[in-house]
Amino acid sequence: MTRVAVERPTAGERGATTIADRVIAKIAAQAAREALDGVPEGGAAPHATVMVHHDSARVRIGVELEYPTDIGRQCGAVRLRVAQRVKALADMDVPEVVVRVERLHSDRTLAARGRLR
Repeated sequence: MTRVAVERPTAGERGATTIADRVIAKIAAQAAREALDGVPEGGAAPHATVMVHHDSARVRIGVELEYPTDIGRQCGAVRLRVAQRVKALADMDVPEVVVRVERLHSDRTLAARGRLR
């Protein structure tokens, strides 16, 4: 029996995997929630917008934080976690994660609005 060598197509010829921006945005938003240990009472969950170019993603995250808190440390934790999770789950480099603190929540502001008793 004679074996015939079969040429296999290169990876580029077989096709490509494309991950939609909204999928990366969901990964990033979930990673931000993980980094922040949840959402402040009365607050909105983190949300993300993403621009993907080839194998890299630039991410913008909007978050709401408890007050008082170390805002710099919280934002740093979000940046690190988002970059790690996007790399691990989508195999994309994340050269930029911009964190925007959209609102601070404190017991005083909730009490002033009559939400806390």
